[in-house]
Amino acid sequence: MGHVQIHEELSFQNPTLVEGFLGMGLVGQIAADHVVEALDMTFFGSLHCPGLPQVTAYEEGDTRAYPAVRLYGDEEADLVALQTEVPVSPSEVSDFAACVTGWLADRNGTALYVSGFPADADDDERDLYGIATGDADRLLAANDIGPPPTDGVWSGPTGALLARAGEVGLDAVGLVVESDPEFPDPEAACAYINRGINPIAGVDVDDAGLREHAEEIRAEREQLAHQMNEPGDEGSRAAPAGMYQ
Repeated sequence: MGHVQIHEELSFQNPTLVEGFLGMGLVGQIAADHVVEALDMTFFGSLHCPGLPQVTAYEEGDTRAYPAVRLYGDEEADLVALQTEVPVSPSEVSDFAACVTGWLADRNGTALYVSGFPADADDDERDLYGIATGDADRLLAANDIGPPPTDGVWSGPTGALLARAGEVGLDAVGLVVESDPEFPDPEAACAYINRGINPIAGVDVDDAGLREHAEEIRAEREQLAHQMNEPGDEGSRAAPAGMYQ
């Protein structure tokens, strides 16, 4: 049975969850990793939900074995970040979404999900759009985030999480940011941080370090991006209706 394992007790009021699942351009993963590092967030929990592979993660210069899907928190910012390097099994994505959403709903939290939208990677200015469940439309309006310009379908783990949030009435924001459809896209992650995470979560994460190491990040994660774009990939993406089967 799925559950969240708490490794260190932290106190949250109405936390905002920022996720780092695999998806187009690795936008969510790159952004979540940067937020955890920039805010020096505390590792406090791990997800053990259906659809997640039984693997162990480790970090450079650290002998500790870490769970594959980790939760980091900042009590002062009332922020939770989800960090992971593993995909969610498509056959169990609904149970997985119920597991995550149940934990967040019990804490009266708000979810912030992201997906890439195919765009010209040579364009430095990335458009960002939003959709919402529950009463989270107010967050889009307050931060001048408009709706997507076309009909579309949001698939993958974050698509399932948004669907589940809608079912139970959880406040959730889904942000669609233009990103490179083939390779890791730190520039799209910067747009997500500056125009999504910072204003909606009420934090001030500087993207300078992310921009400084943009080329290094692309090189490190290019292989993973190639794997995600192979047939049968399990990453999140938003796409115009009819573009993907």
